[in-house]
Amino acid sequence: MKTGTVTSTKMAKTAVVAVTTYRKHPLYKKQIKKTTNFKAHDDLGVKVGQKVKIAETRPISHDVHFKILEVIE
Repeated sequence: MKTGTVTSTKMAKTAVVAVTTYRKHPLYKKQIKKTTNFKAHDDLGVKVGQKVKIAETRPISHDVHFKILEVIE
């Protein structure tokens, strides 16, 4: 399961969720922030800016492979 922020809800029953991860650079040890956008199936009717928890499921469409489980905030 991943947690992220909803960035777009313009598609029907689909939301784009931005998941941010941090890792250290192997040589310089600086924190690197990486943001990945996932398209998730939305049965709850979330709004832009909400924090949500998503989980991987079977492919629902060509590029939707996640489902929104719950709204955190």
